[in-house]
Amino acid sequence: MRVLVAGASGFVGSRLCPVLAEAGHEVLAMTRHPAKYRGSGEPIHGDVADIGSLRDALKNVEAAYYLVHSLDSTDFQQRDANAARGFARAAAEAGVRRIVYLGGLGDDADSLSEHLASRREVERLLAETGVPVTVLRAGIVIGHGGTSWELTRQLVEHLPAMITPRWVGTRTQPIALADVVRYLAGVLEHPETEGRTFDLGGPEVLTYRDMLQRVAAIEGRLLVIVPVPLLSPRLSSYWLSLVTDIDATTGRALIDSMGNEVVVRDDAIRRIVEFEPMGYDEAVLQALGERAKQRRTR
Repeated sequence: MRVLVAGASGFVGSRLCPVLAEAGHEVLAMTRHPAKYRGSGEPIHGDVADIGSLRDALKNVEAAYYLVHSLDSTDFQQRDANAARGFARAAAEAGVRRIVYLGGLGDDADSLSEHLASRREVERLLAETGVPVTVLRAGIVIGHGGTSWELTRQLVEHLPAMITPRWVGTRTQPIALADVVRYLAGVLEHPETEGRTFDLGGPEVLTYRDMLQRVAAIEGRLLVIVPVPLLSPRLSSYWLSLVTDIDATTGRALIDSMGNEVVVRDDAIRRIVEFEPMGYDEAVLQALGERAKQRRTR
């Protein structure tokens, strides 16, 4: 297929483009700066804030991946809504047959954080012009360069002991970046996934405390965690920005979401795109290995 990837230079998109190309698809890597793009696929100019550029980028495209979000902005909800609305309109006008979107896990019956509620709104807006949308919802994605993973790694490596909010006891179902990419690429080969929503997760359900302590054990570090019930999201985000390179705006959006349990409720995707997802420790080792390799090549 002729496939466009919006967010081609990002955390997930940069890994997805070469996999799609290897599968034989004609990949258009949408970027605001095509001349600077060095990844897989043909760079093509497109900006989700400019519907004219989207119309040009989506010409003759059969399927489009939407891997865009704006967590680093205080008005990310409005930005993401406007971007999704414009992308959906341009896709419909171009005759795109399918959109694939990577959203976030979370039970709709819960009081979702602003971050997760925004992801749900994007799902709805992408579908409102009639183009079938396949939604894949993931929780924590373990891979080098991912914000949630970097937060975990840096906390473990920078602090031998930490005072944390109650979110350390929230359950989550982390998944390896490589497995997310396999699912994203895999649904394109299965027409029956059009217009459906799927949960993605690894084989283990862990609390955030479990995740931190498992990373510490893998790295041979001692980690003491002391939960404090009254530590607010705002204070937590300032604390994170001091001990990690995650900015306070992004940190607060992530911390707000950590109160929501993000586990797989329906594993139907496992029976369509069939493979055995890697466990948490293996995903962590792969992420650490990729980071070490990148540092050696600088």
